[in-house]
Amino acid sequence: MVDIPGKMTLWAIEIFVAAVEEGTISLAAKRLKASPSSVSQQLTNLEAALGVLLLNRSSRPMELTSAGALFLRRAETILAETTQAKAELAVFNYSQMIRLRLGMIDDLDADVTPALMAGLSKQLTGCQFLLESGSSYRLVADLESRHMDVVVAADLDTAADWMEVFPILTEPFIVAAPKGMIDPSGDVLEQLLALPFIRYSSLQMMGRQVEAHLSRQRINLPNKFEFDSYHAILCMVASGSGWTMTTSLGYLRARRFHDDVDVMPLPFKELSRSISLVARKGVLDTIPADIAARVKPLIKDMLVDPCVGKFPWMKKKFHIYE
Repeated sequence: MVDIPGKMTLWAIEIFVAAVEEGTISLAAKRLKASPSSVSQQLTNLEAALGVLLLNRSSRPMELTSAGALFLRRAETILAETTQAKAELAVFNYSQMIRLRLGMIDDLDADVTPALMAGLSKQLTGCQFLLESGSSYRLVADLESRHMDVVVAADLDTAADWMEVFPILTEPFIVAAPKGMIDPSGDVLEQLLALPFIRYSSLQMMGRQVEAHLSRQRINLPNKFEFDSYHAILCMVASGSGWTMTTSLGYLRARRFHDDVDVMPLPFKELSRSISLVARKGVLDTIPADIAARVKPLIKDMLVDPCVGKFPWMKKKFHIYE
């Protein structure tokens, strides 16, 4: 912080109160995580701005002068009002927000998003909501370019200093195969390898994650079918055209194909995907954390619990963050 002689700053007032309470410059500096020299300089600047001596620094512990005792009451009031103002502004930012641009990963737009919007609209009564769903890459790009305020997306392979990230869910990848075509009591992998593999587009985060995992398992599958849609992929599986690796939420999203699809664990090393809420750091105060807290129980009640109820073996493969 730049020292400005003759100017009374809030930082200097905070230092003054800390010095009084701690009794020494060094202890005040330790409490405020500042250097003793900067603490001493701020006190000198404050005394210069007020035109009076506030502390007798030669005594141990330091003693207030008469002027210092008088100013201390005002200083404590100033700091208390500042704390109250911060609290009021945090509430103001939330309750008086006039527009919220929210991006949601496709997996959540049919179930969780409407419930989230209904809850937010009751609290932000004067707010206009602009909602977009799409791929994680596009949503995060829109956030970076300031076209979005908050996005819920799959974790990307890179993070940035400007991001404020709130983890929400980790979910498993699973196998989806044509109904009755795979005998679970036999060699599942051998049976799957005899069928065409229906893959996600390499332009998608999920597609890249799946391909990288298969490569690590040294599984090389011919590229016969490649799609960028859950519904198109599950439609192909349901028709008996092949099998796929997808996420539990991706499977849930394509409900109309469930009767013609079998779901089972990966017959090789497990793979999971994490979903987080991301915002620009330091812009929306507590709003991103509050929205993340709203999303988690919705995902649990509307997606995770029904999935585990249908497939109990998935129970330990989900993790909802506290």
